[in-house]
Amino acid sequence: MTRPALPVLAALALVAGLTVAAPSQAADGARLFNLQCKTCHGAKSTPMGPALAGVAGADIAGREDFTYSAGLKAKSGTWTDAALDAYLAKPMAFAPGTRMMVAVPNAENRAAIVTYLKTLK
Repeated sequence: MTRPALPVLAALALVAGLTVAAPSQAADGARLFNLQCKTCHGAKSTPMGPALAGVAGADIAGREDFTYSAGLKAKSGTWTDAALDAYLAKPMAFAPGTRMMVAVPNAENRAAIVTYLKTLK
């Protein structure tokens, strides 16, 4: 093997690792979601919480089948990765008056949950 091939192999290994990491992170997110979120967020919206299928990229407080708090209704924009992360980290700081009381303080856990949410269609 020649020296110029080493950087190429290193880059390929990095890309392969990233490709494997996303499904693994989504699986971790699914596990965390089932432990922390599923009680209120099911396949269908309930008075406890909205369904989250399609939430990634959707309008904040945009589901027609859920009555959102004034705090979330006052927010504009879409559920980007950053917005989901901020909401999961500190719901009351993101949307004062929200009814969501459960936070996810660990950044890696939040990232896994956001990755999982993006798989829900």
